[in-house]
Amino acid sequence: MIDVSLETEMNRGFLQLLMLVMLDSPMYGYIVSKRLEERGFAIEENTLYPLLRRLEKKELIRSEWKIEQDKPRKYYTVSEKGREVREQLMEIWRKQLTLIESLRGGSVDEERS
Repeated sequence: MIDVSLETEMNRGFLQLLMLVMLDSPMYGYIVSKRLEERGFAIEENTLYPLLRRLEKKELIRSEWKIEQDKPRKYYTVSEKGREVREQLMEIWRKQLTLIESLRGGSVDEERS
């Protein structure tokens, strides 16, 4: 059983990167949470929406209201600044993964083969 507090701590930065990856295509919050849920990763609304607001405030994503089926929905998409930050975060993640694997006695490339 995974310790929930450990998972929460690990997810903090991961969720930001996850949003910057997912929002290459415009999506509204409910769809974001459903797509993640389909892949076995649940995110609560009280985590998702504040995260989206923080990313928008940092100008890493932008939003636009659209009316579909007489219902307004706020669509989010990654900004150019967000794409740049995403690439930096991906590089950090790759370095961390490589370090962890080298300390465990293997390499990322060996495991991918």
